Amino acid sequence: MVPDSSPSTLRDRLPAETESNALIYGLVGGVVGIVLSAVPLSTLLGGIVAGYLEGGRFDDELKAGAVAGGVMFVPFVALFFLLLAFLGFGGAPMALGVFGAFALVLVAVYTVGLAVLGGYLGVYVRHEL
Repeated sequence: MVPDSSPSTLRDRLPAETESNALIYGLVGGVVGIVLSAVPLSTLLGGIVAGYLEGGRFDDELKAGAVAGGVMFVPFVALFFLLLAFLGFGGAPMALGVFGAFALVLVAVYTVGLAVLGGYLGVYVRHEL
């Protein structure tokens, strides 16, 4: 019996050596996610754009999605510090700061997590559809 030499998974069919531009495509995906912020799941869409543009291996798309998520997270951090400054950083109750930090961590997990998932879906869309 002759073994099947055709690649069985998408990972096996991708080129082994590609030049990664994860940072550049991640920035593009992050900007797309920020522009589409009024659309539900815009972080996922930004990650899909980053992963689709990267078009190399899965590891590179996950990096591009993570960069896109980080870029999309920057406005949340800026808003958080703006609110702290508005409320009076020293005069705000401790519970408000703890709640705000917890909320910021949840937003980070949501934003970066969906962007990484989007990066994975982006490479799938590019190579399978």
